[in-house]
Amino acid sequence: MIKFLGPWFCLFWTVTANAGDCLEYKNIPRIIINVPDWEKTVVQPIQPLNLYHGNVVATLVENLEIITDVKKIDDGFCVALKTVNAEIGYNQFDVQIDIRHKPNSCQYNAVLEHEDKHINTYLKVVDNHKVDLHKAVYTAADSVMPVFVKSQDDVDVIVNQMHDSIIMHPDFVLIKQKIHAAEEIENKQVDVLETGADLKKCG
Repeated sequence: MIKFLGPWFCLFWTVTANAGDCLEYKNIPRIIINVPDWEKTVVQPIQPLNLYHGNVVATLVENLEIITDVKKIDDGFCVALKTVNAEIGYNQFDVQIDIRHKPNSCQYNAVLEHEDKHINTYLKVVDNHKVDLHKAVYTAADSVMPVFVKSQDDVDVIVNQMHDSIIMHPDFVLIKQKIHAAEEIENKQVDVLETGADLKKCG
């Protein structure tokens, strides 16, 4: 029994020691956040919609590029997070307008103008949270410790794990929840302020 446990204990101790050696390569992470370019597509579904209001389907993206330093040490490599190059925001808005409104008609344009207000709301909310978003990504990235690997072939696996640990970090999850909550509140306000006067003028 003792002979069986001995080699495994030595192996565990060796890996742990090498992993500990990686702590000296811990970086202060550099965080770069940009908003993506966005597109708007207008469609008219077959199913009826509200004549006075269309619908906006917004696609939020959170693309994180993880850049690391890989240092060769005696028994392997230390992989340390260096930079997070992020693209966070909306890249696609699908605007739905009732099929009973003929394209480019007065009614169609009035509804489209209203839905553009919703698009501006989505963009404004993300912009208003950019400082807190940067802080959240920084906190998440700074919590990622350097990782020891035996082979350089394992670096990609570690990078994927670092990526996942950032997007699952409580601060990052919380800021996304705050953004979605603000979007819901602001979009409801847009509808509250909408009198429908422009559409009524169309006759």
